[in-house]
Amino acid sequence: MSDAREARHYRLTHLTTYTYPQEVTSSYGRAVLLPRPGGGQQVHASRLDVTPAAAEVRDHRDYHGNTSTYFHVTEPHTELQVRSSSVLTVTRRRAERSRLPNVPWELAAQAVRTVLAPDARSSGSTAGALAIAESRLASPLVDVGEEVRAYAAPSFGPGRPLADVVLDLTSRIHADFEYRTGSTTVRTRLPEVLERRTGVCQDFAHLLIGCARSMGLAARYVSGYIETRPAPGRPKLRGVDASHAWAAVWIPGGGWLHVDPTNDQVIDNRYVVLGWGRDYRDVSPLRGIVYTEGSGSQLNVGVDLWPIEPEELDAQVAEVEAGVPAT
Repeated sequence: MSDAREARHYRLTHLTTYTYPQEVTSSYGRAVLLPRPGGGQQVHASRLDVTPAAAEVRDHRDYHGNTSTYFHVTEPHTELQVRSSSVLTVTRRRAERSRLPNVPWELAAQAVRTVLAPDARSSGSTAGALAIAESRLASPLVDVGEEVRAYAAPSFGPGRPLADVVLDLTSRIHADFEYRTGSTTVRTRLPEVLERRTGVCQDFAHLLIGCARSMGLAARYVSGYIETRPAPGRPKLRGVDASHAWAAVWIPGGGWLHVDPTNDQVIDNRYVVLGWGRDYRDVSPLRGIVYTEGSGSQLNVGVDLWPIEPEELDAQVAEVEAGVPAT
């Protein structure tokens, strides 16, 4: 378990602004923008504010246990703002390879196939077993076809420990693909990513998940943020952070190993988890429907993940609870 010296404290703001060419008379939205507690992450305060004020707002736990917020704005508007604000402490340690089980990937795949068997569930929860079992299945944005399996194959040597397979896939994707903003969309499929050899964090997470699932393993998509660090000698700028995505693969006896192929590393206390699911569609930050005579809209997203000192926690929590924006 991490000690206090490894704790990192954050003030998180995610502001989404939609601007419409004509008046919108009604707007329905669903947001997954409130950080998920647990796994080395303590959420001290968190709230979501909508402008114009929503006539109805409801939070609930979705199928995967993430906090999902539904809202309905009935006041006519040409601009919609959705702001999430949180204060949290992260004490997550980076998983060390030496501490991970050496279970061969073939045995891990067998464990996934049989995880719902009565004898396999005796030592764990049915919900946990179901989450593992369904994480080996294809999903709308994660293909498990021959192209994906062919790309995955070099990492899956006979008897190779699954932890080494996952770390190798993470490094290969980082080396083989160019990060290029705007080269893909949220609807881009894996065969296209493999052909172009470009993408963004969402694509690289989907590819690693697809590789694992193509071999019968359990893998899921994780949405969140990573703290950006300035160049040596330069101050950290405000408002330059962004949403991030990575993958998690289940290792029998070791739990879910979270890896970031975009940056070729295992996640640590610089990462904030919003939620997880089968792919991006399950945890997209914001989606909805608007009613208007116009067409199109302009979207602007600003994210700020700002480190704070322990002595600032109480004041930052009070600001979030009072709805005071970060300054």
